[in-house]
Amino acid sequence: MSKVFSLLSLMLILICCQTNPLKVDVSGIDLTITLKRLDQDIFKVTADNMRLKIPELQQKYGSFFDAYNLNVLALGDPADPMYASYLNTFLKDSVRIATGMKIDSAFKDLTVIQKQIEEGFRHYKYHFPDSKIPQVITIVSGFNQSVVMTDDAIGISLDNYLGADCPFYKSLALPAYKREHMSAEKIPTDILYAWGISEFPFDERNNNLLSQMVYQGKMIYFMDAMFPDQPDHLKIGYQPEKLEWCKKNEAAMWTYLIEHKLLFSSDRMNMIRLINPAPFTSIFSADSPGRAGIWIGWQIVKKYMKKNPRITLPQLMADNDYQKILNESGYLPEE
Repeated sequence: MSKVFSLLSLMLILICCQTNPLKVDVSGIDLTITLKRLDQDIFKVTADNMRLKIPELQQKYGSFFDAYNLNVLALGDPADPMYASYLNTFLKDSVRIATGMKIDSAFKDLTVIQKQIEEGFRHYKYHFPDSKIPQVITIVSGFNQSVVMTDDAIGISLDNYLGADCPFYKSLALPAYKREHMSAEKIPTDILYAWGISEFPFDERNNNLLSQMVYQGKMIYFMDAMFPDQPDHLKIGYQPEKLEWCKKNEAAMWTYLIEHKLLFSSDRMNMIRLINPAPFTSIFSADSPGRAGIWIGWQIVKKYMKKNPRITLPQLMADNDYQKILNESGYLPEE
């Protein structure tokens, strides 16, 4: 009996050690996300029905419709007398028509994506119960920005998620490291990441490499909390083999940053090399992923939260003392 008891105790310890504290029960949170299809509605406008349809779109999409036309399509204010003519030119463009057809084919049913977005915002509501939940609007941007934000809405550009092999992207000569993220599976994480950035902006008073790394690490940890069941490569936007490279070379990367005294550098180029999207992180290896500094920042934040289990996600997101987070994490990767 003592052997059985010991075995059960060991199993319980192992289970407890493996429990993900971010894997919380959100089944009781009453939240429904309805995707509004501006990408489809705008192509229902024709030269014959513009006087009727444009006011309908303004009514349905509110201030987002104005922001979309001004900042994404660059067609100007819908109240401008010339707007109808500009919109008609946009809608008749052969590439826009082909894009619309491709979107209709690729995104006939958004149920799975809608449920994943909903699940992400349920986790958001769990951790931040008093926070607002935005409308989610699907758009076509003409291969412009993927995510568009207003105060109460977030737009996701479906023409930027048609798959890495989409011929439109190749004709635009988009590099492979950008195309590999332009698939439908990235939509939910991109939406929640963009919303997190808008809710928890970077503290510009502490602008050095360490601050950028830890801030971005906090944002990926935020994604851990929003999507505890999603694979890591979707949260950070790496191919799985690039994640493995980071794990194998973690200690070497950290040693390089320490030995070259880069952590507290405010040099803009150092931050670009380690934080900005790129085919690889140039100060390391051509086999490394781009933005390797963000991956290191993520490990620092995970170590900090594991070492300080009483700190809540809202407390972490409100804490802009990036050096303190490093110091209290005890982060020191081993060879």
